Amino acid sequence: MTVAPVVVDVLSAVLLLTGALTCLLGAVGLVRLPDLPARLQAATKPQTLGLLLILAGTALRVPLESAVTLVLVGLFQVITAPVISQLLGRSAYRSGTVRRDGMVVDELADKMPEERPS
Repeated sequence: MTVAPVVVDVLSAVLLLTGALTCLLGAVGLVRLPDLPARLQAATKPQTLGLLLILAGTALRVPLESAVTLVLVGLFQVITAPVISQLLGRSAYRSGTVRRDGMVVDELADKMPEERPS
């Protein structure tokens, strides 16, 4: 059973446009959100989802060998984006650029070394 090329074209276009819109909303979040943790959220989740949708839409249009490469690109993005976000957030927390008074839960406070007076 073969799928009509029109169906593949429409599905690919929907995936590509949805992915582009998701990436655009993530970029707007980077500009509009007030603090670093919120910006990290906007930089990782919508951008990763948008890229995965774009890769899926592209995979429908390319030969199978190239689609396998796109799957690897998506896998590396899913693996590395949360790790990088975690490292940036922890670095910002340790350097004092994250406002702690606005946090509902602060799990790192107990793990931070006591500040010594200079």
